[in-house]
Amino acid sequence: MGTKDITEKNLEALNDVFADIVNVLLFKGERLVKEDELESDTTKSMFKADGKIHEQERDVSKFWKNGEIRISILGIENQTTPDDDMPLRVISYDGASYKQELLKDGTHRYPVVTIVLYFGTNEKWPAPKSLYECFSVPKKLKSFVSNYKINVFNIAWLSNKTIDMFTSDFKLVAKYFQTKRLHKRYEGSKERLQHANETLKMFSALTGDDSFEKVYNENNFREKGGVTMCDVVEQIRNEGRAEGRTEGRAEGRFEGKEEIIRNLIESNAGSIEQIAAWVKLPVEDVKKIAEKVPVMN
Repeated sequence: MGTKDITEKNLEALNDVFADIVNVLLFKGERLVKEDELESDTTKSMFKADGKIHEQERDVSKFWKNGEIRISILGIENQTTPDDDMPLRVISYDGASYKQELLKDGTHRYPVVTIVLYFGTNEKWPAPKSLYECFSVPKKLKSFVSNYKINVFNIAWLSNKTIDMFTSDFKLVAKYFQTKRLHKRYEGSKERLQHANETLKMFSALTGDDSFEKVYNENNFREKGGVTMCDVVEQIRNEGRAEGRTEGRAEGRFEGKEEIIRNLIESNAGSIEQIAAWVKLPVEDVKKIAEKVPVMN
């Protein structure tokens, strides 16, 4: 399992966040699932194929218990790119869960629900949402081939009304991807992060930009008593401006000297070290310019 996969799951594995996601996306904001009613479930299942035992794994999986009754198992699958095979994957995951129920005593059977969270911003999930879309089913066989629908939620396309229903840090994740999809400038939120470490790791994993996690770790936000996304975004921009100024100063050192260095190198006027001393630049900088000068036969 890759690091990216693990960090995506850290936030959703927290009971308050898991319950929040389920309550908003499945129950339109009604607080039916309580975090203390959730019990961690094994994410791994086994199946036999080609005479070998194979392992498959869900992203996050929980039992939802209402009192003493196990009502359902909810699994969350994260996707940053569409997967044309997702209906086949989901049916194999769900089937494995039902198989486990068969192997236990028959007194605790429950439905299985899987939801797919899609974080793409260029277009809504264009991949198949049902088994029939994965392959061609002859018309005469359709009544015998069971279809299997998957539940996909396009996070970047959630409305403001839906996003405002979230009460956990997932609200900030959803707002970020909505803003990115709309090509607007992301300003962050003044709401204090409840799970800063897990949330910023998820941001870094889903965006491929480690600035979120890096800024949090390097600025001792944990010791300062908390952090908001506004704090994080502001620090990222400050560091970006500082880096830009540093690069600008570096470019200024070369201004008016690069052509002189090229001419000296092309005319074999001296060694790299001698030329560096003449133009008052570090040897490494002159070497970088020398690498761009064509070799004369």
